[in-house]
Amino acid sequence: MSEAQQEGLTGAEDVIWDLSVFYQSPEDPQIEADIAKLNNLVDEFQARWRGAVAQMRPADFVAAYREMESIYDLRGRLGSYAFLNFSTDTGSAEFQAAVARIQELEAALSQKMVFFDLEWNALPEDAAQAILDDPAVAEYRYYLEAERRYRPYNLSEPEEQIIIESSVTGSAAWARFFTQLTSAFRFDWLGEEVNMTYVLNKMHDADRDVREMAWRRLTDKLREKSMELTFIFNTLLLDKANSDRRRGYASWISSRNLSNKTSDAVVDALIETVTGSYGLVARHYRLKRALLGYDELYDYDRYAPLNLKESEAFYVWERAREIVLKAFDNFSPQMMTVAGRFFDHNWIHAPVLPNKRGGAFAASTVASANPYVFLNYLGDTRAVTTLAHELGHGIHMYLSGKEKGAFALYTPLTTAEMASTFAEMLVFQDLMAAEDDDEVKLAMLTEKIEDTFATVFRQISMNRFEDKIHNARRNEGELTAERLNELWLETQRDMFGDSVAITEEYGSWWSYVPHFLHTPGYVYAYSFGELLVLALYRIYQEEGAPFVPKYLELLAAGDSDYPDRLLAKVGVDVNDPGFWQKGVAVIDAWVGQAEALARQLYPATFA
Repeated sequence: MSEAQQEGLTGAEDVIWDLSVFYQSPEDPQIEADIAKLNNLVDEFQARWRGAVAQMRPADFVAAYREMESIYDLRGRLGSYAFLNFSTDTGSAEFQAAVARIQELEAALSQKMVFFDLEWNALPEDAAQAILDDPAVAEYRYYLEAERRYRPYNLSEPEEQIIIESSVTGSAAWARFFTQLTSAFRFDWLGEEVNMTYVLNKMHDADRDVREMAWRRLTDKLREKSMELTFIFNTLLLDKANSDRRRGYASWISSRNLSNKTSDAVVDALIETVTGSYGLVARHYRLKRALLGYDELYDYDRYAPLNLKESEAFYVWERAREIVLKAFDNFSPQMMTVAGRFFDHNWIHAPVLPNKRGGAFAASTVASANPYVFLNYLGDTRAVTTLAHELGHGIHMYLSGKEKGAFALYTPLTTAEMASTFAEMLVFQDLMAAEDDDEVKLAMLTEKIEDTFATVFRQISMNRFEDKIHNARRNEGELTAERLNELWLETQRDMFGDSVAITEEYGSWWSYVPHFLHTPGYVYAYSFGELLVLALYRIYQEEGAPFVPKYLELLAAGDSDYPDRLLAKVGVDVNDPGFWQKGVAVIDAWVGQAEALARQLYPATFA
């Protein structure tokens, strides 16, 4: 064990992002100046175009969209600064107030600008098509066309304004309260006070007693906060039900699929393929149970390392940086160069801090600035792959922002996870290729399989949970914690079969997952992205170097066209219902490889 590991240091303690590209401090007078400027820009936009959209010429649409780019950029700078600060210290009253102020400002400005899309969507089809067909609007044609998809679901302007205004004290407020509540969780760990990130990480500990203790600590906390968490979930489930009913969406997931620019049929095919392949999960965990020598594998054993040589791996920050950049460089020096900017220019926030939000994410911010990566870096193998994952997001955001500008920056969720999971794959394949020890290879392969399961199968099982709770809330009324627990256990047991003993205590673990609240319907995008990447990586293996520029062009395209059109350029057809099976076949091969390697290494165990 390294000296850093003994001391609990990772080298990431001082890896703090530099947000000065936005403002020098929360007291920077430029913030007030930009708020005033933003209000003026929006007032001018409203005065110029309100009530005029039906008479606008193609050149007018170009002018209006360029004005919107300026507005969104300035609004994004203010919002990014507030949100990123808040993420590092959710307990700070100053940061809480800044986020609240920006949310209120954004709501007020959105109320003033909502007329534009409504007036555009109100145009008759022939008039709208004439605008879309004009070469003058080529730069913005896709965005104008994509907005028309919302035409059947638009409400009147006063209704839309009320919805925007009420979200500040409604859905956005409850989602923020959830973040503050869970970020403030504290746990007694052997006499020390630790946060949820620390406890969740202990679920990967080699010591079964430690894993069980972490499982118990979190379970007890979730039960202790059951009233608050259940109330938040019920409130937001009803809020979405009311919104979907008011707008006329066919189901709870319809609006998410529309936002993701994919069809219900594509998503249904993905879900059917994954749920139909749950047997792979059971196969793997039966193998793991045998390798660990357990009579029963409990839910707190799912992430147990195999107690092989790899289980003691510890990576200080500089080593993680070296591993990730080397893997990126082997694929593309350009990819490595972009990733290097995040380290060199302090675009990463990595240490674990008391009131810091849990998990990891990448923030696109605005095209005139740069993306940022948010981590809770703990120095284990998973921390390295998470670094690669979030840098993949960051590279995607950086390239699309520089190449296509503000509107292309916000990639649909269906392709948002593509670059991140591809980056993880590069690091994994690089490490596997450099490893000669079969025991270490088996441990690495097992961890990769479980990471992939977490991305593909677990996310779809969570999608099935979401489906059940949204429909149950609409059909049964307010749900009790016990009912939510029941639905969670049902969907988890469907995935694991008899390979893992899912305890009743695990029933409350739905209540700490933020995606269900912040972005309903989000989770299937992880599975979409992972299976997509497995197909892309196979194409890369077949094509070699010629694939690289096509892939980087795909990233740089961002949200400049529909995902299926962009992906077709690299040889992927997501509209083919059989497409998803190609990715599952790769996972199947990994499971078979792990089974064969385990039998080779430990013949007595599998005699």
